[in-house]
Amino acid sequence: MNPITRRLFIAQSTAALAATGGVANAAARVRRPNILWITCEDMSPHLGCYGDTYANTPNIDRFATEGQRYTHAFSTAGVCAPSRSCLITGVYQTTLGTCHMRSNHAPPAHVKCFPTYLRDAGYYCTNNVKTDYQFDVPPDAWDDNSKTAHWRNRKNTDQPFFAVFNSTVTHESQIGNLNSLPEASASRIPGGLHDPALATLPPWYPDTELIRKHWAHMYDCHSAMDVWVGDLLKQLEEDGLAENTVVFFFSDHGDGIPRAKRWMYDSGLHVPFIVRWPGTLEANTTTDRMVSFVDFAPTVLSIAGVKPAQHMQGAAFLGKHESKPRTHIFAARDRMDERYDTIRAARDIRYKYIRNYQPDKPYDQYVSYCESWPIMQELRRMHEANRLNDAQRLFFRSTKPLEELYDTQTDPHELNNLAASMEHREQIDALRDAMDNWLSASNDLGFVPETELDAYVPARRPVLKTRPGRKYRVHESARDAAVFGRPLTDWLAELNSGTVLRRHRAIATIRLCEAEIGELLTDAVEDSDVGVAHWAAIGSRGAKSHASHATLMKALQHRSLTVNLAAARGLIAESEEYQGIAGEVALNLIRQPDIFVRLAAAQILETVEPKTEEIRAALVQAKDDKSDPRDYVADVARHALGLPPQH
Repeated sequence: MNPITRRLFIAQSTAALAATGGVANAAARVRRPNILWITCEDMSPHLGCYGDTYANTPNIDRFATEGQRYTHAFSTAGVCAPSRSCLITGVYQTTLGTCHMRSNHAPPAHVKCFPTYLRDAGYYCTNNVKTDYQFDVPPDAWDDNSKTAHWRNRKNTDQPFFAVFNSTVTHESQIGNLNSLPEASASRIPGGLHDPALATLPPWYPDTELIRKHWAHMYDCHSAMDVWVGDLLKQLEEDGLAENTVVFFFSDHGDGIPRAKRWMYDSGLHVPFIVRWPGTLEANTTTDRMVSFVDFAPTVLSIAGVKPAQHMQGAAFLGKHESKPRTHIFAARDRMDERYDTIRAARDIRYKYIRNYQPDKPYDQYVSYCESWPIMQELRRMHEANRLNDAQRLFFRSTKPLEELYDTQTDPHELNNLAASMEHREQIDALRDAMDNWLSASNDLGFVPETELDAYVPARRPVLKTRPGRKYRVHESARDAAVFGRPLTDWLAELNSGTVLRRHRAIATIRLCEAEIGELLTDAVEDSDVGVAHWAAIGSRGAKSHASHATLMKALQHRSLTVNLAAARGLIAESEEYQGIAGEVALNLIRQPDIFVRLAAAQILETVEPKTEEIRAALVQAKDDKSDPRDYVADVARHALGLPPQH
């Protein structure tokens, strides 16, 4: 006979208590609520209950009249896996090192998937069926994690449950394919499919027939998901559980379309979120309380009467352990499939601040998965034909500003960058400070080169500490690189306009000149911390000065291949005459065993022109390399060779 576990003891004790005669009524009065998560994918608040008159979502709209609708709920990333890593742990993906898309870094032993704590408290926990946590699902996370997982499968119907159901019908892959909706699903949508002619497109999209079809199809997918939500809510009612079940409905991030998914704008981060808690939350109400995905794990524990784990970085917004409302939400973008772009965002109730750590990179970097959908191909066609207006061309700029600031109240589509507005000095300074404090407090690992991440992730190194005598952390090195890594004239222009970060305005007061900038970067590129040296090389690539050239040449001698590659890429940006040196470095490294070294090398060869026979041969070999199941190097090589995306 197996020894009884603590979890089994609690569950059996609860069942025994409920089965006893005189105690039954008392037990019922203190019965813990069930908790149900109904989740979907890649969807902004396109629901009738959020005022969208084009939406056809009667089940969710009715559900909203029975609960509380949140108007300021946000994911921590504009893409699924990093967001889900945060959701399941209550820890920012940037702290765990799970911030890059399709990475795999197990959290340290003390960081559990939060259903583990519910199971310890006697809950039956099921997930049907998507995980996508950026790490292997621990065996103690769920009682059942399968396509058949359901609260109905628990052996004791008095045992409280936490159940997750996820719909994939609204995912980018379904939206991108205009034929993705089966007839059986379409036939169940009340009133039929959406008329493309009646769609109201966002101002950042051109009005073409194809884009209207995609927009309407996206709403059709939303309606199919709404039917599924209605089925689940009906099952809950049939089982007599609706009155004692807290129900969450939300999406894992914003819309699965270009300029939304993967981005730090509200179109990528703002999600619909509705909570129904009979007898506790007033029905048919709305709240503007700001909530972040990092708050969801501690909130579920709080609802269940379980104290949130101390390591959790979020705060409960409901239940026994409710905290005071947050004043800011934060989000991050790191590697998206085969492309790197380090971006951070901070938002208060009204203003959104975005910091682009690699402003030399365009918004519309070629991500092969995204490029495989007709809607992105249509946008590129319109751009190449010069048929986009000013708002639509913003996404196709060749570079990004260092900072972006938007008034989401007057500019909900975030098109008018106020970063240079003297009238908004107070707002941008406050959000800069909030972001810097968050980056330091959360020990953001997104700034660590991915080739080096294993040495930094919490499982190996719980805290990224500042070494004695070091002036700043890796994220501060990245910030300096973003500021200094441009021609001095550009930097001084921003200084004079007051838009440069305050830290660098202070540096300017001691008459920082081009030579001193070069000295700063040269010192940093010799740092024994590869992260600092890596960002120093990146910061040198845009300055185009004698000092920056010397720094890059020194970086080519660094012990780290990562720093060598950053320097090689910088030499290409500095002058065409250095392309031969950069190409030679990349050719020597494109067959390295580390996938991320190979990826960086392929990206360098992608930019070298003209491509020699040796470079083309290396790219042909790379496109057929099957050693990486994610095909990132192959995707870059295909694009470099002018081949279409393979997805």
